[in-house]
Amino acid sequence: MKIYTIPPSLYGAKLRILLRHKGLEWEEILPPGGYGSDEYKQIVPTGNIPALVEGDLLLADTEAIAEYLNEKHPDPPMLPSDLVHRAKARQLSRFHDTRLEPEVRKLFWHVSPESRDADLNTAQEREINARLGQIARVLPERLTEFEDQLTLGDCGFPITRVWIDALSQALALSICWPDVFEDYFAALERHEAVRAELADYRPKIADWVAEACKA
Repeated sequence: MKIYTIPPSLYGAKLRILLRHKGLEWEEILPPGGYGSDEYKQIVPTGNIPALVEGDLLLADTEAIAEYLNEKHPDPPMLPSDLVHRAKARQLSRFHDTRLEPEVRKLFWHVSPESRDADLNTAQEREINARLGQIARVLPERLTEFEDQLTLGDCGFPITRVWIDALSQALALSICWPDVFEDYFAALERHEAVRAELADYRPKIADWVAEACKA
């Protein structure tokens, strides 16, 4: 199994939590020519990372990869057995990928002092806080219904937290984490896969932000 990704990729880290939790082996490969290059698009037409190559199979969407691997390697299961709970786990993942992460991503290219935008920072601080407030309203239910199971819906949140914490420090953002997140992240970090990925990923993002701040 080969995974095309780059060290700071948020979605690469999200996928690695699944890979670690499943006990799978994989080889990481940098995109030839760099992320978004024409050379890489000769392999992965969309240019997305991460991308999975396994035999003749090519998948370049994190959700599709996660669903595929969860079905191919069912133990431990990363979707609840109950139909309604599975839908709610998928809802968590979609919220992360379509509502929270895009608001965080808007700040990535404004870490450099030369490209900082005070108005953008203020707007994104407001949007991120709003998204955290929205998802906080469903987390108590998630903690009760899924108990200690690590699901596909959970994998993105600890990774995006790393980015939010790093960007908050670099850009002096005031991010308010509702109290329920303390219990949620504590539950997630009881899983070795989450702890191991965070231990590996945090220094990478700290280095990325430090380099960006020098630019």
